[in-house]
Amino acid sequence: MQSPSVPKKQLLALAIGALFTAALAQAQTAPVADDPQSTVVVTGTRVAKRTVLDTTAPVDIISAEALKVGGVTEISQALSVALPSLNFPRPGMTDGTDTIRPAALRGLAPDQTLVLVNSKRRHASSLVNLNGTIGRGSAAVDLNTIPSAIVKNIEVLRDGASAQYGSDAIAGVINLRLRTDRDGGEAVIGYGKRITEYSFAPVPRPADATWGAGPSERKRRDGANANFSVWKGLPWGESGHVTIAAEYKDQKHTERSGYDTRQQYPRVNGAYDPREQTIERFNAWYGEPELKQSTVFVNAGNTLAGGVKVYGWSSYQKREGKGSGFFRRPLQDNNTLAIYPDGFLPFIAPEVDDFSATGGVSWTVGDWELDSSIGYGKNKMDYTIENTLNRSLGANSKTVFNAGGFSYDQLTYNLSGVRQLEVGLASPLNVALGFEARREGYKLEAGEPDSWRNGGVLLPNGQPTASGSQVFPGFLPSDASNNHRNAYSLFADLEANLTPDLLASAAVRGEHYSDFGNNWSGKLAGRYSVTPAFALRGSVQNGFRAPSPQQQNFSSISTIFISGIPYDVGTLKPTSGAAQALGAKPLEAEKSVNFSLGAVAKLGKGSLTVDAFHIKIRDRIVLSENLTADNVRLYLNQQGFTGISGGRFFINGVNTTTKGVDVVLNYPYVSPQLGKFDFTVAGNYTDTKVTKLPVTAQLSALSPAPVLFGRVNVLVYEQGSPKTKFTASSNWSLGDWGATVRATRYGKVLTPDANPARDHISSAKTLVDVEGRYAISKRLSVALGADNLFDQYANPYPAALNASGNVPSSNYSPFGRSGRFVYARLNYTL
Repeated sequence: MQSPSVPKKQLLALAIGALFTAALAQAQTAPVADDPQSTVVVTGTRVAKRTVLDTTAPVDIISAEALKVGGVTEISQALSVALPSLNFPRPGMTDGTDTIRPAALRGLAPDQTLVLVNSKRRHASSLVNLNGTIGRGSAAVDLNTIPSAIVKNIEVLRDGASAQYGSDAIAGVINLRLRTDRDGGEAVIGYGKRITEYSFAPVPRPADATWGAGPSERKRRDGANANFSVWKGLPWGESGHVTIAAEYKDQKHTERSGYDTRQQYPRVNGAYDPREQTIERFNAWYGEPELKQSTVFVNAGNTLAGGVKVYGWSSYQKREGKGSGFFRRPLQDNNTLAIYPDGFLPFIAPEVDDFSATGGVSWTVGDWELDSSIGYGKNKMDYTIENTLNRSLGANSKTVFNAGGFSYDQLTYNLSGVRQLEVGLASPLNVALGFEARREGYKLEAGEPDSWRNGGVLLPNGQPTASGSQVFPGFLPSDASNNHRNAYSLFADLEANLTPDLLASAAVRGEHYSDFGNNWSGKLAGRYSVTPAFALRGSVQNGFRAPSPQQQNFSSISTIFISGIPYDVGTLKPTSGAAQALGAKPLEAEKSVNFSLGAVAKLGKGSLTVDAFHIKIRDRIVLSENLTADNVRLYLNQQGFTGISGGRFFINGVNTTTKGVDVVLNYPYVSPQLGKFDFTVAGNYTDTKVTKLPVTAQLSALSPAPVLFGRVNVLVYEQGSPKTKFTASSNWSLGDWGATVRATRYGKVLTPDANPARDHISSAKTLVDVEGRYAISKRLSVALGADNLFDQYANPYPAALNASGNVPSSNYSPFGRSGRFVYARLNYTL
């Protein structure tokens, strides 16, 4: 597949040239007014009071007010709308990924972006994404465990930062800064639902079918979403604060299936069952899952005698999700008619518990500002499988199973110091030194025996059937494990103005991991002010991402039968004997080299930034193909693994190159008659190429040699996310009235197939969101709005790609598959 020709270098040169010209003109016609972008940032720099346009790397700021606009209160969704460089696809029917969805920055993997809370590392989720979605094989931080009500603003550093922060910061850093209010507060109640119409390609029925062909479009009113949030600031002593936030969300599922034209029931005396004409043929939950979610978050801080500052925050969230698998028809062998005479739709219902607590103290010794903190976070996910059965148990099977689960926890200690030295430069030299120790744990627990065992009941043809609960077999006792590792790091960070116009910074970080060894990262960055209104900036660095404990230790084995003989197959640990027989090795760190070059122009009270990036990553950790061919099974048998037919495993070995450009224009306008306007236009172009694929000597020796990382996975990296994304928005206010209009254009997306003739392209789509607001009183305001006002959907599959009829569109849609969302919201100031 060849991407369309885009003169990226020429476009970048023209953009920077236009930027330069505009800035010079601005500087010559009038002095620059007070910088409206004077917000101080803390991400990507350890210098106090560095403002957003004066940094050596691009930093986006998303305010608390921006997080409130729109019908969906998820932080991941709010970031996706605000930042063209961030994508938050909403896959469905993907097991646990329905409940914990990953976000990706600059076209890289979700776990290649570091997430901080108040500049401290946030723990990752316990889920590793295994199905065919963006981020397959990753285990990332779940941003939606943090309620938007507690957030003061979010800083997004669009630059690598491993030398400054450690592992994961290849694509950039997302830093959520918490409220520190001593008083005030707000309560918000929102409600909305989907009011939509979608179409799909009709799939032919059997020639002698007795049931109708079905429609090719549907109107739906579903996906009701009720949410309540509140935050309140309380005083602690004379200067301290205790800020509390709570949030509750109840989301109903959306159903966007196609019409299932297949035969559903066994024939009766050679004729179709009369129930074929009455059974529900829209039989898949294809869209948003059900969610019930409760969250509480507390942030506190105070200054004690002697100027010593203490701080801390803690959070807890319980999330109950429910998504479906594929419908099991009554006639299928994996159904038991005595239990489900009309077939069944199995549900995967994870329960997620997420907890965090961080506390610290900062103080001054001489010229040093010191900070010491300790933080703990844990994410636990348990699976309940509902409305299902274990076919091998026959009519005695249960219909609800505890399938087991897993947890990830992280304990982190930090000690850092910052001071300034007069060394004869244009500004003091800012020196930061630090130490970090981290302990990570990953635990996998087995499900109840009926969720994974084979009860011995045979199929009608006398053959054995698959083991375990349908749609999601439980984890075996042999899958269960409890693993830990330790990591230690030292860093140094320098920053100063070498001349009045030239800002430079350098950072170096050394890390030691108990499981894979050492790593060194370094970064050089600079910013040169050509005029007071125009500057150039850039950086060069190397970074890394350590293999996660989830990738190293996840295992999920189930039993299948081949010619009546049981074999184990599934996801193997890279260190397991069977995986190593196929060429797997202990996982090593991913390594990256990043280059960036950009320009900043201050246009009166507005600003324009253009930043290009080039990121090369080697030895990316990926999940291999399912290696289950006959020659793989034979080879494993020859190596002594007689009960294993194959599987998949995590492996290093994919190299990629990602190039792109980000452009952001912000401009405010105030008119006494027309009101206040805030205009933003932004765009992102990202292009990823896979430059090397993994191979093993063991598999290469087989004939035919199995492919470790095939065409579909390669093209998901290269074209599974839009190469282009543009946003334009305007926020307006006048007196008691306010409004927001926003348009987001997503570029085309490919859904690849192993057969190139079956590739499917969803064309570029533009979504428009609108919201109107009115202040009823000084405390109470109301908002009405619609997300995806014009009800856009990804292009439906043609009938040839939808054999069952009930899967009408791709999981790679960058904006989901649920259509227009209409909502109302009440805000009350406390």
